Amino acid sequence: MQHFPSDIKLLVLDIDGTIVGMNNEINEAVKQAVQAVQTKGVQVAIATGRMYRSALRFYKDLGATLPLMTYQGGLIKDPATGTVHRHWTVPKSSALKLLDYFEQPALRSQLSVHFYINDQLYVREITPETEAYVDRSSVTAIAVGDLRSVLDTEPTKILALCDDSDLISHTLNTLRQRYEPAELYLTTSVATFFEATNPLVNKGTAVQYLAEEYLGLKPENVMTIGDNFNDVEMIQYAGIGVAMGNAPDGVKAMADWVAPSIEEDGAVAAIEEFLL
Repeated sequence: MQHFPSDIKLLVLDIDGTIVGMNNEINEAVKQAVQAVQTKGVQVAIATGRMYRSALRFYKDLGATLPLMTYQGGLIKDPATGTVHRHWTVPKSSALKLLDYFEQPALRSQLSVHFYINDQLYVREITPETEAYVDRSSVTAIAVGDLRSVLDTEPTKILALCDDSDLISHTLNTLRQRYEPAELYLTTSVATFFEATNPLVNKGTAVQYLAEEYLGLKPENVMTIGDNFNDVEMIQYAGIGVAMGNAPDGVKAMADWVAPSIEEDGAVAAIEEFLL
């Protein structure tokens, strides 16, 4: 029988697919479970691929108080004080190379490319995929034509999205062969989202910073819950790493425990199993 750490002091939650499902809201059961662990003295934090401005309402909804880890950990900022603890960006040279790749004739018409700069979303044009993204994220997309025109400031994150998950998977595999992990961090957050950040950025390094440097904890004091490949690093880092039932098999294989799915409030089941 697997032995789990019992001294958990920090719970880190992903947003989409973990505590927020199709309805784009946090269910009451999740809020109550989080309140119950906070009452017991466990601190709760969010780690998401979302923009800071898009994650903020969920942060407030949960009553979280710790710095908010956004853009896969590229931006860690404290909503209470406005303090930026970390902001690691994609080097301009890498951003230009990725753009060249995305704008090949075979790909240009299929991919919607998003540049995130200073917590604003810049796009070449507004596509149906961008419209759906903007609607779910409650943000505004700024269409600029040539994205090179905004690269006087380095992006926090680059996203390429497309309804064809096979194309996204192919893009990820192709670019992973072109770039060493020391050049860019490449991942998918859902099957239709290809994401690129600074090579030092992932949710694992973000959670490690929050736990060890900010709170003075050890990995065995941390529990994380996530549902996709961008959550793998934080699932592996934590003393208890939980994958949601709706996670891909490759993510579940990395986890210490697999919860029920998002539609069954799997995060609540995990919290009750280990923390309540």
